[in-house]
Amino acid sequence: MTIDVQLRRCTPGDAPTLALAGQATFLETFAGILPGPAIVAHCARAHCGAHYDAWLVDPAYQMWLAEAGHGGAPVGIMVVGPTELALPDLSERDLELKRIYLLSRFHGGGVGRQLLHEAVRHCRERGAARLLLGVYAKNDTAIGFYQRCGFTRIGTRKFKVGDQYFDDFIMSLPLEK
Repeated sequence: MTIDVQLRRCTPGDAPTLALAGQATFLETFAGILPGPAIVAHCARAHCGAHYDAWLVDPAYQMWLAEAGHGGAPVGIMVVGPTELALPDLSERDLELKRIYLLSRFHGGGVGRQLLHEAVRHCRERGAARLLLGVYAKNDTAIGFYQRCGFTRIGTRKFKVGDQYFDDFIMSLPLEK
């Protein structure tokens, strides 16, 4: 059975939905890979309603929800904003894909590509030169997806989850032709 998924830009008031979807997708992706207490601490800090509330009122950020079925249940989120990645050639015209999370049940149906297409369109509208992201170095599925979409690996960073650090790859998609 195919479930219809719609994308929409977020509005003030979406913070609780963003927090729930962010926590659910992060837990689903990393349970059994990262330590449970680290996941819980990370979600409490990085996926709380207040965190999303702050982004929702900041014009430098844009967020989307992927909603499934007739009831609009949240199945994924995406956040684009100013980059905080430490790169030697970082430009003010670079933007970062801070979140692109989708419940695994919806992987492989084109929703991830739809979300990424929206991010690229948004970045081009804002005059961005590159779209950057950080991805867990052992998440081969996500890395493969980004590579198929044109991203290349340009660096590494340490990413904190809970009180532990993990390796991330930094990937880039050029937006200027």
